[in-house]
Amino acid sequence: MELWEALKETAENFILHYGYIALFILSFTESIIQPVPPYPFITAAPLFNLSPWIAANVAFAGNLLGAVVSFKLARVLGDKFVKRIFKEKLYLKGEALMNRYGFFAVIIGEPYKLMCWLAGIFDMPFWKFMIASVIARFIRIYIFALMGETISRIFFSQ
Repeated sequence: MELWEALKETAENFILHYGYIALFILSFTESIIQPVPPYPFITAAPLFNLSPWIAANVAFAGNLLGAVVSFKLARVLGDKFVKRIFKEKLYLKGEALMNRYGFFAVIIGEPYKLMCWLAGIFDMPFWKFMIASVIARFIRIYIFALMGETISRIFFSQ
């Protein structure tokens, strides 16, 4: 089994056993370093006996708190550390995106965790970063919640 499949399976089991707490931890850490996004778990929330809307709220809070940690760590640890964890090529792509679009790079840029780190490194004002993060995460997360709600109504309603 390759690494990605193993991570995905671990995340699924984690959410199955620990529910919203696991989703919060997954979302929090996804904004910092780990590669498994919360979106599929928000959409699939009914399969885990979770509400897609509560799952979205939990993921939203976790993502934003993780983003604050990434932003602050970037300020403390600097660009050499970030280049080491994201590799030079991805760092340079993210840097070009951040330099060109700034505030909007946080909204549209992926991976989001890289945008969080770069916003901290390139001295984006914290309040701007948080507004962009709220917009970016709200749109993405609640679209997946809407999909989860729709799937739940189609397949799980009596």
